[in-house]
Amino acid sequence: MGIFVDKRTRIVVQGITGREGRFHALRMRDYNPDTVVAGVTPGRGGQDVEGIPVFDTVAEAVEQRGANTSCIFVPSRAAGDAVVESFASGIELAVCITEGIPTLDVIDMLDRAKNEGSRCRVIGPNCPGIITCGEASCGIMPGQIFQPGPVGVISRSGTLTYEVVGLLSSRGIGQSTCIGIGGDPIIGTTFVDCLEAFEEDDATSAVVLIGEIGGRDEEEAATFIRNMTKPVVAFVSGRTAPPGKRMGHAGAIVSGSMGTAESKVKAFMEAGVPVADTVNEVVDMIAGML
Repeated sequence: MGIFVDKRTRIVVQGITGREGRFHALRMRDYNPDTVVAGVTPGRGGQDVEGIPVFDTVAEAVEQRGANTSCIFVPSRAAGDAVVESFASGIELAVCITEGIPTLDVIDMLDRAKNEGSRCRVIGPNCPGIITCGEASCGIMPGQIFQPGPVGVISRSGTLTYEVVGLLSSRGIGQSTCIGIGGDPIIGTTFVDCLEAFEEDDATSAVVLIGEIGGRDEEEAATFIRNMTKPVVAFVSGRTAPPGKRMGHAGAIVSGSMGTAESKVKAFMEAGVPVADTVNEVVDMIAGML
């Protein structure tokens, strides 16, 4: 079945009338026509985007179309409010694609989501989304490179996700669910959250974790993996990054001795997690575990 999204997912796209929202809403619908049920743009209610009805509020999309998941493509200054609106309307999962959201807005939206209860989950912000292969896609991932199978993939990098998945698929190794958790310093769903879900998922036999410099998410994941029964292969990008320089993502920055590639690789190795030096080696390692 995979984790967090499946064939029962019903998506409302917040910001569907914008260029990016429209484009990716149609791509998500192409992947599974049953999953994208509505869009929301205030003031555009009553319109449609190639047959997808548009509402003024998320509450209307929930009431009239049964939406349970939101994919957010609204501008950064409004994205936090969009997440809060989705949960207040009964949405259970918000996938926030938007990048550049002010830090205090992110903290506020995650706190308010937590106050809505354990049913509410945020993936992102600044993420490529999530796909459960053959069932549902929510975000901007290119569905054509994925194929159903037993390998879960978690990553802070969208493009590295695509590269690893493309290599897996080319070797005939399918994926259960692939999640881009986001590259910002503060995110809603962490490596540990995903690992915990994959450990309980019957469709997942092994996991690929793609980390990068900055923060301590990888070190915390390594601690959690010690108690997992399913094998995990790790890859850490940014090994040659100079300290103090942001590399791509807002969260990909080394400060002093914290967040270095060396500390992350060491944590994984001490937890007994094999660490690949290249993305090709990731695939070789996973192939040997299945």
